[in-house]
Amino acid sequence: MDRWKQYGGLAGLFAVCLVAGLWGFRSTGGALPWAKRSAQALQRGAREGGGALVDLGRGIVVAGPIRKDGLMLEFAGVVAALAVLGIGLYAYASRYRGLDDSERAAR
Repeated sequence: MDRWKQYGGLAGLFAVCLVAGLWGFRSTGGALPWAKRSAQALQRGAREGGGALVDLGRGIVVAGPIRKDGLMLEFAGVVAALAVLGIGLYAYASRYRGLDDSERAAR
Protein backbone atom coordinates (compact mmCIF):
# COMPACT_ATOMS: atom_id res chain seq x y z
CA MET A 1 0.00 0.00 0.00
CA ASP A 2 1.24 3.48 -0.83
CA ARG A 3 2.61 5.38 2.15
CA TRP A 4 0.51 8.48 1.40
CA LYS A 5 -2.65 6.39 1.27
CA GLN A 6 -1.78 5.06 4.72
CA TYR A 7 -1.18 8.57 6.05
CA GLY A 8 -4.39 9.80 4.46
CA GLY A 9 -6.38 6.91 5.92
CA LEU A 10 -4.89 7.53 9.35
CA ALA A 11 -5.64 11.26 9.11
CA GLY A 12 -9.21 10.50 8.03
CA LEU A 13 -9.70 8.04 10.89
CA PHE A 14 -8.29 10.60 13.33
CA ALA A 15 -10.66 13.28 12.00
CA VAL A 16 -13.68 10.98 12.30
CA CYS A 17 -12.74 10.04 15.87
CA LEU A 18 -12.16 13.68 16.78
CA VAL A 19 -15.53 14.74 15.39
CA ALA A 20 -17.30 11.84 17.14
CA GLY A 21 -15.60 12.73 20.43
CA LEU A 22 -16.49 16.41 20.16
CA TRP A 23 -20.08 15.54 19.24
CA GLY A 24 -20.35 13.24 22.24
CA PHE A 25 -18.82 15.86 24.52
CA ARG A 26 -21.27 18.53 23.36
CA SER A 27 -24.31 16.26 23.38
CA THR A 28 -23.69 15.26 27.00
CA GLY A 29 -23.25 18.87 28.14
CA GLY A 30 -19.48 18.77 28.47
CA ALA A 31 -17.47 18.14 31.58
CA LEU A 32 -18.24 21.19 33.70
CA PRO A 33 -21.88 20.58 34.69
CA TRP A 34 -21.06 17.07 35.83
CA ALA A 35 -17.66 17.65 37.45
CA LYS A 36 -18.94 18.15 41.00
CA ARG A 37 -21.40 15.26 40.82
CA SER A 38 -18.75 13.02 39.31
CA ALA A 39 -16.26 13.89 42.05
CA GLN A 40 -18.87 13.22 44.72
CA ALA A 41 -19.82 9.90 43.15
CA LEU A 42 -16.18 8.83 42.92
CA GLN A 43 -15.50 9.81 46.52
CA ARG A 44 -18.64 8.09 47.75
CA GLY A 45 -17.77 4.97 45.73
CA ALA A 46 -14.27 4.93 47.18
CA ARG A 47 -15.68 5.14 50.71
CA GLU A 48 -18.35 2.49 50.14
CA GLY A 49 -16.13 0.09 48.22
CA GLY A 50 -17.69 0.75 44.80
CA GLY A 51 -19.54 -1.77 42.70
CA ALA A 52 -19.41 -3.59 39.41
CA LEU A 53 -19.87 -1.77 36.12
CA VAL A 54 -21.77 -4.75 34.75
CA ASP A 55 -24.43 -6.14 37.04
CA LEU A 56 -26.81 -8.69 35.53
CA GLY A 57 -29.63 -7.25 37.63
CA ARG A 58 -29.05 -3.65 36.51
CA GLY A 59 -27.26 -3.92 33.19
CA ILE A 60 -24.37 -1.73 32.05
CA VAL A 61 -23.86 1.59 33.82
CA VAL A 62 -24.18 4.46 31.31
CA ALA A 63 -23.49 8.13 32.07
CA GLY A 64 -26.52 10.12 33.22
CA PRO A 65 -26.66 12.65 30.33
CA ILE A 66 -26.65 9.88 27.74
CA ARG A 67 -29.39 7.96 29.53
CA LYS A 68 -31.55 10.98 30.43
CA ASP A 69 -31.40 12.74 27.06
CA GLY A 70 -32.51 9.65 25.16
CA LEU A 71 -29.17 9.03 23.45
CA MET A 72 -29.05 5.32 24.17
CA LEU A 73 -29.69 4.41 20.52
CA GLU A 74 -26.78 6.60 19.41
CA PHE A 75 -24.59 5.19 22.19
CA ALA A 76 -25.43 1.64 21.13
CA GLY A 77 -24.67 2.60 17.51
CA VAL A 78 -21.23 3.92 18.43
CA VAL A 79 -20.48 0.79 20.47
CA ALA A 80 -21.64 -1.44 17.60
CA ALA A 81 -19.60 0.55 15.05
CA LEU A 82 -16.47 0.24 17.20
CA ALA A 83 -17.06 -3.49 17.61
CA VAL A 84 -17.46 -3.96 13.84
CA LEU A 85 -14.35 -1.85 13.20
CA GLY A 86 -12.35 -3.92 15.70
CA ILE A 87 -13.47 -7.20 14.19
CA GLY A 88 -12.74 -5.89 10.70
CA LEU A 89 -9.25 -4.78 11.66
CA TYR A 90 -8.61 -8.15 13.31
CA ALA A 91 -9.74 -9.99 10.17
CA TYR A 92 -7.66 -7.67 7.97
CA ALA A 93 -4.54 -8.16 10.09
CA SER A 94 -4.96 -11.92 10.29
CA ARG A 95 -5.39 -12.11 6.52
CA TYR A 96 -2.01 -10.53 5.89
CA ARG A 97 -0.11 -12.14 8.79
CA GLY A 98 2.89 -14.09 7.63
CA LEU A 99 2.99 -12.74 4.08
CA ASP A 100 6.13 -11.06 2.82
CA ASP A 101 6.06 -7.86 0.77
CA SER A 102 6.01 -9.58 -2.61
CA GLU A 103 2.95 -11.66 -1.69
CA ARG A 104 1.16 -8.59 -0.31
CA ALA A 105 1.79 -6.69 -3.53
CA ALA A 106 0.31 -9.58 -5.55
CA ARG A 107 -2.95 -9.42 -3.60
